[in-house]
Order: sequence, then C-alpha cells, then structure tokens
Amino acid sequence: MDELDKKFEEAYQIASTTSIKLPPDVMLQFYAYYKQATKGNNYNLSVGASDELRNAFKLNAWFQLNHVSEKEAKKEYIKLVNKHLKNT
Repeated sequence: MDELDKKFEEAYQIASTTSIKLPPDVMLQFYAYYKQATKGNNYNLSVGASDELRNAFKLNAWFQLNHVSEKEAKKEYIKLVNKHLKNT
C-alpha cells in the first residue's frame, strides 16, 4: 500500500465515522470522489424504488467525475476530509 492509499484509507475512516451533519451537496461530493477513487468509471448502483431520486443525484455526482483518475479522486477525497472534518 503506497502513501496515497494510506492517506485515503485514513480519510475514509474519518469520514465514515463522523457524527457531523454535512450539507447534502458536500455529502454528494464525498460519495462521488469515493466511488471514483474505488470504482473508477464503473457506474453501478443498486437502485431501490424508494431511493430513485436519491440514487439519481448520487449517480449524477459520480458521473460528473468521469474525467478524474482514481488517483486524483483519492487526492480530492482527502482534501474534502481535511476541509470539512479534519479539525473536528
């Protein structure tokens, strides 16, 4: 595991365990960068009927990052954590 992967994993642990309520647009950024970092352009969502609108927003946020490499997505995810969660 290289240094970027270690930092990404640390950032993910911070983000996934926080109790801070973030605005929906920030949550979508976290989701999109995480998915792009871990799945790349392999868009696959399990869509439940009750979650169609929510999943549409999530997929749209992820799709907007189709030009971003997995490595760059990891860097951006880490920046988001540092900006919104690191000092909490």
